[in-house]
Amino acid sequence: MAAVTRILIRHETILGILFVIALFVMAAQSDRFFTTANLLNQARLMTEVGLIAIPMTFVIITGGIDLSVGSIMGLCAILVGVFWQNVGLPLSAAIGLSLVAGTLAGFANGIIITRFRVPPLIATLATLALYRGLAEGISQARSVRGYPDWFAQLGQGEIAGIPTQLWLFALVAIAGIFILRATTFGRTTYAIGNNEAAAEFSGLPVERTKLLIYTASGFISALAAIVFVSRVSTTRSDMGNGIELEVITAVVLGGTSIFGGRGMVIGTLIGLCLMQILQNGLSLSGVRGDGTTVVIGAILIVAVLISNILGRFAND
Repeated sequence: MAAVTRILIRHETILGILFVIALFVMAAQSDRFFTTANLLNQARLMTEVGLIAIPMTFVIITGGIDLSVGSIMGLCAILVGVFWQNVGLPLSAAIGLSLVAGTLAGFANGIIITRFRVPPLIATLATLALYRGLAEGISQARSVRGYPDWFAQLGQGEIAGIPTQLWLFALVAIAGIFILRATTFGRTTYAIGNNEAAAEFSGLPVERTKLLIYTASGFISALAAIVFVSRVSTTRSDMGNGIELEVITAVVLGGTSIFGGRGMVIGTLIGLCLMQILQNGLSLSGVRGDGTTVVIGAILIVAVLISNILGRFAND
């Protein structure tokens, strides 16, 4: 009985119930909501945020934060176009170099945080401005268009009736779930978030783990940039602007503690889906963007409050 009670009061369970309720409410508001075409399109639209949210879950579980993901995404998007159109490299090589650039940007974040002991909030706030400035300087306010059809298949095509990027997202999500829940690396991630000093005294590779997490965050941000460019068939320096807030909201809504030590990738996925269906359903119902933001903020507050109250009840 106690085990059943613990499952029922888990944040992820509460969020799942809210998700189901939201589905029925949104479906009742518009007959266009619960259609295959609309749901697949929403899955396509949430892929970039979802991809970045997977490594962000690891980052926040360690007690850190990465505010630079949107800037890395914008920088890598611009680099794809510049390497291909301005430098004259093959598009495949431009994509590869863009992924390398994003990985190095994440690695730089990790070095600043682990080796120089700069708090993650300050470090990534600084690199947010740095990478965004580099993107704007490289682009010179010019966009790049005219990508070939084969490249568009990543962001606009389908495989077996499912958007191509959704298959990619599924692979990254499954890898994230497995690494966090079934590997030593995942257990070290939780240990760092619970008590970093104790993890160091226990001989765990704290610095290496955090460095790998921030490097992975940069790599996945670059991958999201590639998907985004493919989907919209253009590159601009403002790509990814503000996406870090959506990502962090999805992760925190999914039950990952901003103080570290607690969280699950599955919770992040539920939080992400809840945000997306609310945005879509409210839009179909005629609610403006600012109204959608208010509703999502209210849902976030309610979910966290209920989770905290029931968590205290379980501990009593």
